[in-house]
Amino acid sequence: MKNKRNRIVPLLLALLFFPTACTLLPHPTRTAKRESRPQETRLKTDTTTIPASVIAGYFIIETKWDKHGPWRFLVDTGSTVTLLSPEYVARYFTLTKDGSSASPINVLSASGAIDQLTPATVRTIRIGGAQFSNVPVLVYDCAALSAHFGMKIDGVIGFPLFRDTVFTLDYPRATLDIHRPNAIHPTSGTTIAFNNEKHAPIIPVQLGDETLSVLIDTGCDGALELNPVGLVPAYAQPPRPGATIGTFAGDRMQEIGRLAPELHIGAYTIASPIADITDQLSSIGSEILENYRITFDQKNSSVTFFRETDAPLTLDTQYSTGLGFTKTPAYWRVASIVPDSPAEEAEIHVGDIVSRINGEPVSAWPLQRYDTLVRHSGQITFTFVTGNHETPVVIPTFTLVR
Repeated sequence: MKNKRNRIVPLLLALLFFPTACTLLPHPTRTAKRESRPQETRLKTDTTTIPASVIAGYFIIETKWDKHGPWRFLVDTGSTVTLLSPEYVARYFTLTKDGSSASPINVLSASGAIDQLTPATVRTIRIGGAQFSNVPVLVYDCAALSAHFGMKIDGVIGFPLFRDTVFTLDYPRATLDIHRPNAIHPTSGTTIAFNNEKHAPIIPVQLGDETLSVLIDTGCDGALELNPVGLVPAYAQPPRPGATIGTFAGDRMQEIGRLAPELHIGAYTIASPIADITDQLSSIGSEILENYRITFDQKNSSVTFFRETDAPLTLDTQYSTGLGFTKTPAYWRVASIVPDSPAEEAEIHVGDIVSRINGEPVSAWPLQRYDTLVRHSGQITFTFVTGNHETPVVIPTFTLVR
């Protein structure tokens, strides 16, 4: 298994902290109510399959159907809305019947402040042979996402887009399969009923002798985000402070450790899972999900997990630099520092600017490459910029969770 990765943080920016929290997107319960046009879904064949890129656990697809694009989307089952870039919306925007534009709606940002995003309806989103028409979206500037991944990202596809289909995220094969509801689709594995009242897949899982509900969240690159309220979790490694992370309720310090009991998702077992303590809904992220083929059937409110082996899944030791960054193509700015880490001992400060990593410009370090460096290097040289001066600082990586 892969080690701890730099996570996307609240897309509704006030602060962007990497490596820290799952993707937090606006939900109907967090946004003003609005009327949306009915979405239409058409599939040319019973099943359409397109390749995906699994980058540091994130499921990204690329699609093109006319002279524009290509368009890259992050598939996020934890999001109840679809967010698209201004460029995409401008290209495929559908006016209201009276020709007016929708008014911005209020959403709660990472800092707790009220931000505004503009609702829109786009004529089409095409993914292989699947065409989605009259899709309600929110307009979102994806520049920070693009900087984080080191590639242009044009939007985040929310779970409801696929409501009239059965769809499969096949992480091991790196494909997205979209099926007509009555077409033959994968059924081997373990099938679990999910609660779709919030237009997101929430399933029951077993943690030792306790049952809890968790969100299947492909927009989170962690293993288990655990809300311990009502539970009595036992730890193999007690939670320790991590980086500061942004949430809808404001900033909090990450608490991450390894649980002692097994986690059971249907018939599959995760041995002693790594857990990040949260006050939000518990969720399963891609550090676990990427080991499975996962098929969602929204019409029947069921999800099927499949893995080639029934052997318990073991999550490896997680390593960290102790630094979280906000990113631009030209520089990375330190956004958080893990307490008692080598980075703190090196007297790095929030706000410090990094121009190079191991002597190369930060633009040469897309997410996947940087993730691999953190997992396999004993130390990393960060070049910090102060005025006209560059200062290389060697920072050892360290074990965050054994």
